[in-house]
Amino acid sequence: MATKAKKAVAKKAPAKKVASKKAAKPVDNNALAVETYKKSGGGWTTHAKMPVNTLAELAVAYTPGIAEPCRRIKADPDLSYELTPRGNLVAVISDGTRVLGLGDIGMAGVPVMTGKSVLFKTFADVNALPLVLDTKDKEAFITTVKYLQKNFAGVNLEDIQSPKCYEIEERLKAICEIPIFHDDQHGTAIACLAAVTGALRLVKKKISTATIVVNGCGAAGSAIARLLVNMGAKNVLCVERWGILYKGMDAPMDFVQRQLSETTNPGLIKGDLETAAKGADVLIGVSAPGVFTKEIMQSMAKNAIVFAMANPVPECYYHDAKEAGVRVAGTGRSDAPNQVNNVIVFPGVFRGAIAVRAKAITEEMKVAAVNAIAGLLSDKDLRDDHVIVDAFDPRVAPAVAKAVAEVAMKTGMARVKVDPDKLYKDTMQRVKEYRLKNNAYAKAGSKKK
Repeated sequence: MATKAKKAVAKKAPAKKVASKKAAKPVDNNALAVETYKKSGGGWTTHAKMPVNTLAELAVAYTPGIAEPCRRIKADPDLSYELTPRGNLVAVISDGTRVLGLGDIGMAGVPVMTGKSVLFKTFADVNALPLVLDTKDKEAFITTVKYLQKNFAGVNLEDIQSPKCYEIEERLKAICEIPIFHDDQHGTAIACLAAVTGALRLVKKKISTATIVVNGCGAAGSAIARLLVNMGAKNVLCVERWGILYKGMDAPMDFVQRQLSETTNPGLIKGDLETAAKGADVLIGVSAPGVFTKEIMQSMAKNAIVFAMANPVPECYYHDAKEAGVRVAGTGRSDAPNQVNNVIVFPGVFRGAIAVRAKAITEEMKVAAVNAIAGLLSDKDLRDDHVIVDAFDPRVAPAVAKAVAEVAMKTGMARVKVDPDKLYKDTMQRVKEYRLKNNAYAKAGSKKK
């Protein structure tokens, strides 16, 4: 007689108690910055590079021994690059009239100059001295920098309102024997052009035939437009609040905008941002939050490229551009792909310039920097969300330094010759060594000022 097999009934395991996960608390960068700068004694310091532990060492570090370096510099002023800190020292100088998104805050802008100095050291092992001059007077600023210049290998101008910044830079370049570089203009332009170059390569368009719109013609926008023209762009449209710039336009332009009205827009197109963007290949924003609407971006050409760089709130967010059908999008923000960040520019530019004791940073050197940064990504590396190299890529500063030094030597801007390949390796090594030392210093929790 067949027996019926009893079906085994699986017992349900008792439900495990799952600990409730608390949502991660958003990082308050403002509070963290205050805490970090306070804890570190201001974020920046100086330290001696020679021992002074005995009377003999004291006699070398100071009197009577110090007299001999002075005598030698008197006989040959170029020895100041070897016998004083000048050889690896840059001044970061501002008048505090246009600090980030804070506007005219004067001496309260010192932390920004300090932060910039930290980046110089961290990304290229360039020593930098943060200075804010307590004056808004253009002539006083120019005179002060003129008299300070021989203490430094270069000057990075920072956060000076336009159009005053243009005249200050041009006049200082004419009277100073060292590189004068306004990073808000040229650092932004170089970083932007490197991103544009990568994006155009990805979508297989040429800078010479692409229609490129620059919205916002202040310090950064004007420099971007000028560098575009210098790199061969033929169809550049510059847009200000009164419309597309064109030759003969009757508008309250400054002298740089007036020059752009004559060197861009060959078709004398008139209209506003919507007019300029229609059918454009590239749209660059250094203007105001939210002005790149979905309709504007959808009116662009196929495989459109948009870089919205207003900070901290861009002309459009990355996800908004992608939802509008833009092929390649980027901003100045670190929380989205294709960040356009000046930190990939100024450390390497100055590392290369001071290595050859350059007399100036020329347009040719800026173009070399663009090509060096863009060249770090091969065609195989390029993707819609990766057309510009990451700021922490260790190749950036060495590549830029090498390219800038090479052009300086070729064009007669260098006072000394260096081996470009050796400069690349030395920059890579010194940055690595500095970061190791600085990380150890930070971990030790030192509060020395």
